[in-house]
Amino acid sequence: FITFELGTGNNDSLNKIFCTSVTIQIIIAIIILLLAELLGIWFLNTKMNIPDYRMEAANWVLQFSIVTFIINLISVPYNASIIAHEKMSVFAFISVLDALCKLLIAYLITISPIDHLIFYSILITFSALVVRYTYRKYCKKHFEECSYRLIIDKSLFKKMFSFAGWNFIGSSAGILRDQGGNIIINLFCGPAVNASRAIANQVSVAVQNFVSSFMTAVNPQITKSYAISDVKYMMTLVFQSSRLSYYMLLLISIPIILNAEFLLQVWLKNVPSYSVIFVQLMLILAMSETISYPLITAMLATGKIRNYQIVVGGLQLLNLPISYFLLSLKFHPQVVIIVAIVISQICLFA
Repeated sequence: FITFELGTGNNDSLNKIFCTSVTIQIIIAIIILLLAELLGIWFLNTKMNIPDYRMEAANWVLQFSIVTFIINLISVPYNASIIAHEKMSVFAFISVLDALCKLLIAYLITISPIDHLIFYSILITFSALVVRYTYRKYCKKHFEECSYRLIIDKSLFKKMFSFAGWNFIGSSAGILRDQGGNIIINLFCGPAVNASRAIANQVSVAVQNFVSSFMTAVNPQITKSYAISDVKYMMTLVFQSSRLSYYMLLLISIPIILNAEFLLQVWLKNVPSYSVIFVQLMLILAMSETISYPLITAMLATGKIRNYQIVVGGLQLLNLPISYFLLSLKFHPQVVIIVAIVISQICLFA
């Protein structure tokens, strides 16, 4: 919404959009907080496959994870403002700050006076606060619209909340695919296989960061070109960025896929079971999905997302039941990622 208004040159409504977006994020944060506290704690303590002596640590991690999630959620409008204004140097600086915080956390864990897992979750929450404060400080100083006050514009609120509501289907489908996949792997295979998937996820995220930075720079241009009805330029951006992001990911991923076992041995010494196949499949999944991202940006720019979310979000929701069914038939745990790859290709076609 912010990017679209900047594209049309209508700056008068920017503050109203920003304030409404913050209010919506706060409402969503309260809903998530209630669900996590009521359902999350029950599920963690009654269903998850975690050793009894680690349950206290797991509960602490859940609480700090909820707090971190809420901090990150309320940071979204500030983050969006920086990207919409295409202040990529600032976005890069804050990303470096975030990475340095994570590096510091990695060191501090080694000298932690308390349980390492609990200490890690505390530090991650503190890191989120530092990044959130930096976003807010910069935006308030440089963008006039980024000054929050409670504004009740029923028409705008309904329009934005409707957009957020339909988008929630796709977001939920993504969360259920990734985090739900972790949960059912835990239920059928135990925490050791969860650790292998977590290692693979770290490799995948690190590789995808190269492409996500590129797409972060392109996305505002796609939205702004649609806002001024320059559809030809928008489609040029969509197809070129789709190709380039795929080729960038391909060039980085192929050496890792071919040498996954060697690289993991160098990194971890003792490579957990399934780690190699998980790394290879997660990178294939990342390549499969990267083609879709510019198409999704173009679709979001139109604001007409109901049909997209019903079809594509509905397809993504199939990940969890299909994976659960196959694991119940004693398939190997990597079937969860294979299912995700197949469905991602069906979603790309859709």
